[in-house]
Amino acid sequence: MTTLTGHHALVTGGGSGIGAAIALTLAQAGAAVTVCGRRREPLEAAAAQQAGIYAEPADVTDRDAVLNLYKQAEKARGPFGIVIANAGGAQSAAAEKVSPQLWNDTLDVNLSGAFFSVQPALAGMRKRGFGRIVFIASTAGLKGAAYVVPYVAAKHGVIGLMRALAAETAKHGITVNAVCPGYTETPMLDRAVERIAATTKRDAAEARAALAAKNPQGRFITPAEVASTVLWLCGGASAGITGQAIAISGGETW
Repeated sequence: MTTLTGHHALVTGGGSGIGAAIALTLAQAGAAVTVCGRRREPLEAAAAQQAGIYAEPADVTDRDAVLNLYKQAEKARGPFGIVIANAGGAQSAAAEKVSPQLWNDTLDVNLSGAFFSVQPALAGMRKRGFGRIVFIASTAGLKGAAYVVPYVAAKHGVIGLMRALAAETAKHGITVNAVCPGYTETPMLDRAVERIAATTKRDAAEARAALAAKNPQGRFITPAEVASTVLWLCGGASAGITGQAIAISGGETW
């Protein structure tokens, strides 16, 4: 079994969905886990699930807020040896209707926020000769998808960011990878179902079935499946795995 005792992990967007599942899994493996997000209440709910999870609100699009998070959390629990950049979000719109605000907001949280989340950890990881960085991307980072142009562009950017950092840090005991889930049972999926149902005039069950059909296994991915992959990437058994975009999608893409 993978053990992370003695490690301190940061999980952004850790208050719900995939982020909360990752935080729980890493804490159960022995890590001290700091979860961050914009709202304190869901972070504290996630922290209440398991000893060793600590809530620290921060907006990943605000670099100063992230630096302050590092200062406070590392003072309390030691330097981050593991960073999981999970915070993100998507809104749906036809390409010609994407406003500059929507474009900027989407890239800010999904791409710039991902970089801001990991950048402060790099120098310390190099010095200590160990680090595990995992970006939670999406199958949208591996292929195109209609009506989410900014999100697809941002997630492709995350894959490029991951590969660049992997190349830069490979000689320093640091691994950098991305996990790319397909449609996953999260609040984000629920919002997508609502949008599809409203746009197509289908009921929610039909909308969910249409999304599930995109997975060749005919189902949605679970947050626990994503979390278990992240756990493996954080352990010693995956020390030779870096620069990889790992699809968890039932064969949707590879």
